[in-house]
Amino acid sequence: METSKRYRFGTWTTELVMILVALLFLVPFYFLFVNSVKSFGDLLTDSAAWPQTFVWSNYARAWSITRFPEALWNSLVVTVVSNLLLVLISSMAAYRMVRHPTRYNRVLFSLFVAAMVIPFQSVMIPLVKVVSTLDLMNSIGGLVICYLGFGAPMSIFLFHGFVKGVPVEVEEAATVDGCTPYGVFFRIVYPLMLPMMVTVIILNTLWIWNDYLLPSLVLQKAELRTIPIATYAFFGQYTKQWDLALPALVLGILPVIVFFLAMQKYIIQGIMAGSVKG
Repeated sequence: METSKRYRFGTWTTELVMILVALLFLVPFYFLFVNSVKSFGDLLTDSAAWPQTFVWSNYARAWSITRFPEALWNSLVVTVVSNLLLVLISSMAAYRMVRHPTRYNRVLFSLFVAAMVIPFQSVMIPLVKVVSTLDLMNSIGGLVICYLGFGAPMSIFLFHGFVKGVPVEVEEAATVDGCTPYGVFFRIVYPLMLPMMVTVIILNTLWIWNDYLLPSLVLQKAELRTIPIATYAFFGQYTKQWDLALPALVLGILPVIVFFLAMQKYIIQGIMAGSVKG
């Protein structure tokens, strides 16, 4: 009985600490939402106070000024297409490098790993020149191609480590049964990569959805702006419209929150599958 009481007390203490930690991480969201429904004067007077009157018109003005439906569509197209292509191409490349460890593939993988440590700022000017030469400026497709180039090294690195843990005997058995090389990959190996696919999609989604620098270099037209670029319209050299910028930020993070809530089941399944694999 005493052990049971101690266990219950320890569990209750742990849960209380975890709740407090969770509330601590939710503090920025409190400031973001509370200040998004304040007038500009109230926001500057006391940013931590609960709003005396909720100014919901801030959201309507932010929606209109940022042309949010267009920005949302552009961000969705860039993020979804980039993720699909990164997962498909990177998984196939990593599988080929692992299962055929030739000298060329080893050198190629080393180059991909080396590319991960190159700062983006060091290649900005050459990137703009190449994109302009290929006539990919002001193009959603051109931006997607840029994300493929910059996202492939990390994605290939993650898939490369995961494929090493996939038993070769499973593939050999499928080959004996008459499966083609593409059939072995898409029917046997590809489904086993689900845990790593979820990880790669999450990492790339956070990066691509919140990225400002690369879209600002490639997309110059107003109708092609993504959400981060559209939100930056509220920050000028001399003025910062926080009463409109904060509602725009709330609108920008809502799709990501919905994405994580929708993917929660698959994220948990991926973690569990990865923990018992092998």
